[in-house]
Amino acid sequence: MRTAPRRVELRYDPVAIDRKWQDRWARDGLHRVQDDDPRPKWYEMTMYPYPSGDLHIGHWYAMAPADCHARFRRMQGYNVLHPIGFDAFGLPAENAAISRGIHPYSWTMSNIENMRKQLASLGAIYDWDREVICCLPEYYRWNQWFFLQLYQHGLAYRATAPVVWCPSCQTVLANEQVIGGACERCDTPVIRRDLEQWFLRITNYADQLLDFDGLVDWPEKILTMQRNWIGRSEGVEIGFDISHANLPQKEIRTFTTRIDTVFGVTFLVLAPEHPLVPSLTTEQHRAEVEAYVARARQTSEIQRLSTEGEKTGVFLGGYAVNPLNNERVPILIADYVLTTYGTGAVMGVPAHDSRDFAFAKKYGLPVRTVIAPLSWDGSEPSQAYLDDGFMTNSGAYEGMTNQEGMKAIAEDIERSGWGKKTVSYRMRDWLISRQRYWGTPIPMIFCERCGTVPVPESELPVLLPPDAEFKPTGESPLASHPDFSQTKCPNCGGAARRETDTMDTFFDSSWYMLRYTSPQYSQGAFDPKLLEKWMPVDQYTGGAEHAVMHLLYSRFFIKALRDMGLVEFDEPFRRLFNQGVILGEDHEKMSKSRGNVVNPDDVVGQLGADAVRCFLMFIGPWDQGGPWSDVGINGVARWLNRVWTIVERDPSNLDSKPGGGDNARETLRLLHQTIRKCHSDLDRFKFNTTIASLMEFSNHLSKVWAEGSVDAATWRECIEKMLLILAPIAPHISEEMWELTGHQYSIHQQRFPEWDEELAAEETITLVLQVNGKVRDRIQVSVDIDEAEAQELALASPKVRVFTQDKTVNKAIYVPGRLVNVVVS
Repeated sequence: MRTAPRRVELRYDPVAIDRKWQDRWARDGLHRVQDDDPRPKWYEMTMYPYPSGDLHIGHWYAMAPADCHARFRRMQGYNVLHPIGFDAFGLPAENAAISRGIHPYSWTMSNIENMRKQLASLGAIYDWDREVICCLPEYYRWNQWFFLQLYQHGLAYRATAPVVWCPSCQTVLANEQVIGGACERCDTPVIRRDLEQWFLRITNYADQLLDFDGLVDWPEKILTMQRNWIGRSEGVEIGFDISHANLPQKEIRTFTTRIDTVFGVTFLVLAPEHPLVPSLTTEQHRAEVEAYVARARQTSEIQRLSTEGEKTGVFLGGYAVNPLNNERVPILIADYVLTTYGTGAVMGVPAHDSRDFAFAKKYGLPVRTVIAPLSWDGSEPSQAYLDDGFMTNSGAYEGMTNQEGMKAIAEDIERSGWGKKTVSYRMRDWLISRQRYWGTPIPMIFCERCGTVPVPESELPVLLPPDAEFKPTGESPLASHPDFSQTKCPNCGGAARRETDTMDTFFDSSWYMLRYTSPQYSQGAFDPKLLEKWMPVDQYTGGAEHAVMHLLYSRFFIKALRDMGLVEFDEPFRRLFNQGVILGEDHEKMSKSRGNVVNPDDVVGQLGADAVRCFLMFIGPWDQGGPWSDVGINGVARWLNRVWTIVERDPSNLDSKPGGGDNARETLRLLHQTIRKCHSDLDRFKFNTTIASLMEFSNHLSKVWAEGSVDAATWRECIEKMLLILAPIAPHISEEMWELTGHQYSIHQQRFPEWDEELAAEETITLVLQVNGKVRDRIQVSVDIDEAEAQELALASPKVRVFTQDKTVNKAIYVPGRLVNVVVS
């Protein structure tokens, strides 16, 4: 267990101050957002939390800086919407229900109530009237309505597909939820099953999802992750003849980006799940093939695609014919080929693909060079040749460059009817079916007479029954609930059954940003007028781990709604910023097993919310994260204590002190430089350097107070503007000190201070003096020094004269504001 450290003594009571102002702000509705506010809008969201029960320090690290930025925007004159809600459906609640014997609704809502109190202690500007909770019928009703719109527009469909299955959780998993071949939640090894599932046609929008130009300002790493996930490849789909097998399907279709290597094909590889595998397997090889397929089904796609493990495969006993040279090639299965990418079949070209080369060497398959440099001597290669070259062993294309051959072969394949030029995508359609209870029921009905029938919109929401049995069986608990599963067909009135799968919870978060704009609106998923006012989101913050799921799904959702005429914008989030991860004091990921988890409630209960906020923003760049430190949090608390002490001082005592002059100018210059820098840093999420600048400025104030070198008017101006800069960072103590210094409530209704460029300008600069390009001296000079004076000072410098005496000065080169280089010989 982590032991609580000793805390510093403070001159003020942070807990009492937190409570005082949080109560006052709530009572006054200070954070309530008015839709008719005439100021320009700023919609800033942070990713909403899952209601696990406790707000941990990781939540604080995501939310406190985001709140600071939203507060800063409000001080810039924006009408800021910075809402909060709860991602309340999902597997953890259902598993908790099973293990604790408590209903998921009760567990979830109890956790939300606790987390509301913890979120309030953060002091954020959340307007709780706009709270969104995804597990409530008033929210998931619109999940179902959106699903029906997608279905009516041909974007939702049902199909049989192999899925990753957790035998313990008894549900489908996304590839990203499989870690090392096991379920990320329960560590059970996964398997694969074929199930009828609901999908959304996200692949219809693949090219649009690749278009970011001028639409979003996102980190390049996120854009790259989405591009790679979508995986657009231009190439050729070609059929290898299997008509001799007397099957309904006469060819195996493969996709390749390297059709120039087609004469080098010496084998074909199918995915173990490919539907042709049973039919193409000879009896002699059936037992071995079936055993291999069973093993492959227990391995995640991530493992199968890994470049680290040795590739394995099994011969089916059958052959296919290459249409370009009529050559028979053996057909194998291998787990590195997936049905979810391309056609589920790959042509093996070992001379020109490193993976195929290793595979061919392992299984004694031929290696035929068909592209080579001019220097090739005809010998078998020791490794795959991947560069451009000239076509060889390639029939009519002999002697062409491979780029010429690629074009000619593709055209001839299309002309001969053997295939076509096409585009392939790594991304598959979005599988949304989940065989669990705690999610949105999919609003579809199955009738023997009418087939698949949508639930009428007038009957939404399809409610989750409160008395379902949660024991996992491989089917949704809704399947064994007769009052839910048995219904009447809306078309013919006959007996029918409901769809008992529920939706992937990423469906909930794909549109929650729309609901925040009008969460109480009952005539639709959102009020169109308020949506037009607020959307798209101006700034979104959250973890980079959501790059290829939540963020991609949200983009698809908005584009689909746009095409339905429901929204008029193309992207949900204009700007994106990804925060890093806060670690334990041991620099390891926080976990209960390591005993390094920090409970923010304990720290807030001693040092106050502002100390925690400031520390989290000070430990390093927000996008990089950093470790928790008890020494560090105490250091930040001591700094706030010093600020309190500075602000407490009575400036009337300075009236008799000598004021003005050079010292006052220096203090005002530093003040305006601090305002300028903090404005720039807060704008760019550079919270650590903002606080560092405030620390430097507060140290300067302590210094001039001790020296008596500041007048009362300058002191009061510095205190007022320092508190305004501090306000979005440490909202409670700044509000208290604002009141303490006689200002009118509330500091959080004030504008961020402005700076004067003339006052912020330096009066002197450092001029570097060089002799023949080597630095010999540095001197302080007036900022408006001219060339003649700079050259004169350089030549007069004793440190320069050491290197110029007894030498001829050829010239003195002046770079304005930077240096003088004296050239001697």
